[in-house]
Amino acid sequence: MSVINNSEVARLIKTDYQLSDIQNLISFLQERDTFAFPTLDNGLFPAAVVSNSTEYTGYAAVWVRDNVYVAYCHYLSGKTNIAVNNVRCLMQYIKKHRFRWLNIIDGKVDLAEVMQRPHVRFNGKDLSEIEQDWQQAQNDAWGYFLWFYCKLINDKAIEPTPEDLAILALFPEYFKAIAYWQDEDSGHWEEDRKISASSIGVVIASLQSFRQLLIYYTESARDRYQIPIAIELLDSLIQKGSKALAKILPAECIQPEHPRRYDAALLFLIYPLEILDSNTSDRIIADVTENLQGKYGISRYLHDSFWCRDYQQIPENIRTSISTEREQWLQERGRSLKLGEEAQWCIFDPILSAIYGVRFHHTHQSEFLTKQIYYLNRSLGQLTATDSKFGGFKCPELYYLKQDKYVPNDATPLLWTQANLLMALKIMEQSLSK
Repeated sequence: MSVINNSEVARLIKTDYQLSDIQNLISFLQERDTFAFPTLDNGLFPAAVVSNSTEYTGYAAVWVRDNVYVAYCHYLSGKTNIAVNNVRCLMQYIKKHRFRWLNIIDGKVDLAEVMQRPHVRFNGKDLSEIEQDWQQAQNDAWGYFLWFYCKLINDKAIEPTPEDLAILALFPEYFKAIAYWQDEDSGHWEEDRKISASSIGVVIASLQSFRQLLIYYTESARDRYQIPIAIELLDSLIQKGSKALAKILPAECIQPEHPRRYDAALLFLIYPLEILDSNTSDRIIADVTENLQGKYGISRYLHDSFWCRDYQQIPENIRTSISTEREQWLQERGRSLKLGEEAQWCIFDPILSAIYGVRFHHTHQSEFLTKQIYYLNRSLGQLTATDSKFGGFKCPELYYLKQDKYVPNDATPLLWTQANLLMALKIMEQSLSK
């Protein structure tokens, strides 16, 4: 049984919806600013809405990964201009710092020095890099950008300039230079570096999207637009990634020093990327729902120390350190990380609803619609109560244990959660329209 935090939302939740119910729900939440996406003048999105008391989170910064998800949600909602403006500004950021891609491709820097990698978190106002040490080796972030930018081109939503295409052509060379299929990166959760199936999968999806773009342009057009990438290179990179991914899945990592059997980031390979076969998808969904799903949300992975019990009692420098340092600090002070006490995130239930929605669209089997509704309802249940200190009807990043009660963390509202919830509602609209 999941928890419904907001009593007003509880009255609108049903086990059997009509199309008008979902449309009314969307309008109801829009009127209460659930889907208010604060936007910088250039079209970029901060990670969260921050106040003076939550500024310490650093979530006023721009993350590439989060921006792609928010832009994708707007694109799915028919707000193409917002999505295009966003990714065009991300492209400007890349152009401004293209030397980082070139340095990696040309072998001028040490791959082990993560601050030499392209920065995935930056100052959105002036597109400048943030000097703070950060786990910049995040192959999934750049995979998401390439995947979505190419998708917008393939869908005729963007007409790329020759310079745009030249920038996109750097990505396969970059992924080749770092040998992404065996590169240890910090992945979706920006923590310990390891060979992560979720990162490899995102890059594969991006290369497939780029391949589709390349096929669209004829050889003469490629020469005119100066895209110095051969399909054979893309095929080789896709093959290497696919072979590595097959050895790891359904786990996230099989390295003896970084074993991780379950990780909810693998859900993103099912949706929105849709690169896994049905059997592998079924196994990952079962792994997540049987091992990581809780009453308030879904944990990222077992023994996750980020926003663990009484997290704010931990010194700030330890809170923001990578997981191994944080876990070591907790162990030294006799604070064990108990199974079942991990933070429960709010970004995953909408993805599961979307996954089942896509399956319902393909099969028209009622069991998938039932599960689509179930996970949509769990997502709605995560909205903050009217008496929350963050305000009612907000989308938290996660719920964590404060003493013995699960409460929203300080990254509330999180734009990534908002985007995923709106995306799930839009896909539910599509299901009921049919």
